[in-house]
Amino acid sequence: MTAEMLAATPAKLAADRAAPVLVAIDGRSGSGKSTLAASVAELLGASIVSADDFFAASLSDSDWSARTPAERAADCLDWRRLRGDALEPLTAGRPAAWHALDFAAGTRPDGSYALQTALTTCAATPIVLVDGAYSARPELADLMGFTVLVEADADVRAERLVRREAAAFLSAWQARWGAAEDHYFELVRPRSTFDLVIDGT
Repeated sequence: MTAEMLAATPAKLAADRAAPVLVAIDGRSGSGKSTLAASVAELLGASIVSADDFFAASLSDSDWSARTPAERAADCLDWRRLRGDALEPLTAGRPAAWHALDFAAGTRPDGSYALQTALTTCAATPIVLVDGAYSARPELADLMGFTVLVEADADVRAERLVRREAAAFLSAWQARWGAAEDHYFELVRPRSTFDLVIDGT
């Protein structure tokens, strides 16, 4: 029922607009954002833009370690590239294409990441879902037609993350990014600022 509940409002918005409606599906890691986005996309025939494709590739682990939680939350998503390469074309009704972060290749000698050589493409469907943590950040608010926060209990999120990530990686990730997510969802985009809050448990 959760996917159907989320699908209802964007569908109504899209019916009243000529341009595509962008929907940010935001939430902490492990909350169930991507699972929900996939279900909603199937229901609505929507396209999905993964915010993970736009992680700030040029920064290394040492760069992140030197930043405060607030700075990490502000810098981790290359929102300018997300906006210019994906969201602005899609909002204008044009297909979009971008070079996604190449997580699989690992880090380069300087600790930064490369981008994939092949382009990721996205059709300008009537509804476009932007899936990922920090996807509803204020710098993108003027483009978003609807914002969704997906929540899940901390123990549920932890269990999901353990299932999908190696223990060493997860430990390092939590040490660096847990506080950044706390800052973002408590001070930058608290739950009261979202159009809809959904239980992703």
